Amino acid sequence: MSSMIFIPTARVFNALNLRMYATRSSRKSLNLRSDSTSEAANGASESENRVSLRQKRLKQEDLKPVELDPSRGINAHKEMCGLPDIEECSSYKKTNGSPLSSRPPENWEKVLDGIRRMKSSEKPPVDTIECDRTGSFLPPKERRFYVLIGTLLSSQTKDHITGAAVERLHQNGLLTPEAIDKADESTIKELIYPVGFYTRKATNVKKVAKICLTKYDGDIPRSLEELLSLPGVGPKIAHLVLHIAWNDVQGICVDTHVHRICNRLGWVSKPGTKQKTSSPEETRVALQQWLPKEEWVAINFLLVGFGQTICTPLRPRCGTCSISELCPSAFKEIPRASSKSKKPIKSKKV
Repeated sequence: MSSMIFIPTARVFNALNLRMYATRSSRKSLNLRSDSTSEAANGASESENRVSLRQKRLKQEDLKPVELDPSRGINAHKEMCGLPDIEECSSYKKTNGSPLSSRPPENWEKVLDGIRRMKSSEKPPVDTIECDRTGSFLPPKERRFYVLIGTLLSSQTKDHITGAAVERLHQNGLLTPEAIDKADESTIKELIYPVGFYTRKATNVKKVAKICLTKYDGDIPRSLEELLSLPGVGPKIAHLVLHIAWNDVQGICVDTHVHRICNRLGWVSKPGTKQKTSSPEETRVALQQWLPKEEWVAINFLLVGFGQTICTPLRPRCGTCSISELCPSAFKEIPRASSKSKKPIKSKKV
């Protein structure tokens, strides 16, 4: 990308400098006086010839590629043009895109197939909750707002608590931006309790409703950047809302389950290291480097269900997991049975 931007820019600067030099030289030659008329004529003729030669060289210079010292790399372009690299001016990371740039982990397809088979034999809590959260019984515009509010409340909250809170809002007619904007914040806080951080979320729900009314005519934003600008909306919520509300896949939705399981499987690491990723956002970026885009939507629901039933945060059920032989972390987090510590009995002195 850098060569495409900076080389043409360098040619433009070179061309401008040559034109300025040619113009100054021609004006200087025309102002020269001579005692002999023939010498003046010859001087004018020579000046015109020089201008003509410079114009020819100028045209050739425009077509001639700029040769740079390859050992200096992209810094040569920066020094020539005096401009910063476009990647330094942008906060967008190439890793957010779909092109694969890292080697996939060994046996990752076998692992996913094994998780799918285990999921089909059990019914994790996420399945029923996610079906309710889509709001498929509502008109499109109301359904999208329903999805946004439900997803906003779900952060750091168990699914059954989120589902109950959304249902209470719905029963009280408070799942439209107009109704929430008119309602008291204290009423919203009482209805969504006991979701995590319910006081802050009640404030954010009011703000989101106001923004949707004034800026989006009662609808919700449909771009990732606009969703991320809403109060309380982070990357996980934004990507999930895009998936469900707009059917737009721009990234993987990574929550604590996906973050934990991908690190246990050794699927992700910090750039240039073998260390585990330290946040869901780091996991998302690393996972998108190699996971095919057709798996981006399914991976969240698949790993969330797997994390709720088998690969749990504490005491994972490695003994019942069918992919334990492919997992580098299998049986390593199971706590050993510890006996109660007893104080040593001191023998009485006789």
